[in-house]
Amino acid sequence: MLKRESSWNASRPETLRRMAGDEAGVRRDFWAKARRFAAQLPFAEDLLAAYYCAFDRDTPAHVKASLVAALAYFVLPADIVPDLLPMLGFADDAAVLAATLRLVATAVRPEHRDAAREALVRGLDAH
Repeated sequence: MLKRESSWNASRPETLRRMAGDEAGVRRDFWAKARRFAAQLPFAEDLLAAYYCAFDRDTPAHVKASLVAALAYFVLPADIVPDLLPMLGFADDAAVLAATLRLVATAVRPEHRDAAREALVRGLDAH
């Protein structure tokens, strides 16, 4: 059987795994992108709550891995739907985040949500 994969399909999972394994890179790139696009994102609070949960030292490792992978997907410059397209650009990011949050919902605590709301009020300037 001939296996045909686009270059996107062949390279994307490896890139995502590498970024998910590079927590420092996700942290750094997350804030830059969040600042640039937060006002446009209807799911900004969920995104930030996922961030705070992912980097909470009390979060279980399997939850952390799932959330960091979802955050890495948000941070990646190449997307299924380019982020610069109005209204549609973050649909894939929102879907990945929503699916991940549904899987780990019990781990996202009120303090993560509170921190997300506070960050939005501050305008994401001081994280």
